[in-house]
Amino acid sequence: MNRTDRLYALVEDLRAIAPRCRSARDLAKRFEVSVRTIERDIAALQESGVPIYAEPGRKGGYAIDRKMSLPPLNFSPAEAVAIAVALSRAGDQPFGSQARSALRKVVAAMPGPEGELARELARRVQMVRLPPEAGAEIQPLGAEGISRAIEEALLRRRVLRLDYADAKGALTSRDVEPGVFLGGRGGFWYLVAWCRLRDDVRVFRLDRIAAATVTPERCPDRPLEGFAPDVPEMVVHGTLLD
Repeated sequence: MNRTDRLYALVEDLRAIAPRCRSARDLAKRFEVSVRTIERDIAALQESGVPIYAEPGRKGGYAIDRKMSLPPLNFSPAEAVAIAVALSRAGDQPFGSQARSALRKVVAAMPGPEGELARELARRVQMVRLPPEAGAEIQPLGAEGISRAIEEALLRRRVLRLDYADAKGALTSRDVEPGVFLGGRGGFWYLVAWCRLRDDVRVFRLDRIAAATVTPERCPDRPLEGFAPDVPEMVVHGTLLD
């Protein structure tokens, strides 16, 4: 069991017996790790906002406040990333730290595989932090069908078929392997993808995409770093879930 799955399982194990508690030794035996590992895992969960507390005494241990925790529902990976994107676009705001804490609780309550998929998807949605003097505002995504196709292709790791107009209006059809959904550069949204027509990474501005279709073909594995856009005067940051 990897650490992400174990963290989720710890929460569910404590939720199942709440309000009773379970000792670190019992948890260590149950998950086949050391007591020290359990203590580190519990500390990480507490720091992320999961309401776990320690009961002192010989029969004490760790317990979870069931009323304050989320059941295993709940949010799909795409929904969790949507919340993170909204928070990253909001910048400093009233109750901003509380909003980020709430997001961490949502991710902690997600089943292990779903949480991992959400984290992978979040790495592929990036924002550009413009210098203060730039003053560019993020523009709308454009046609809903196109943005939804890109979202689906990123989530399912599928090849996209695009009809794309260049700066002069010339239209080409091409198959691309989506890498990063990039927002903020010049105020527009972009798709950074491996273009099979050009056999290289290309950046496609969403308002120039005339049509986008998700194909059944799965994208080959390419390092995410290879899709990094070259914007040296700006700071690109990923969407954070933790």
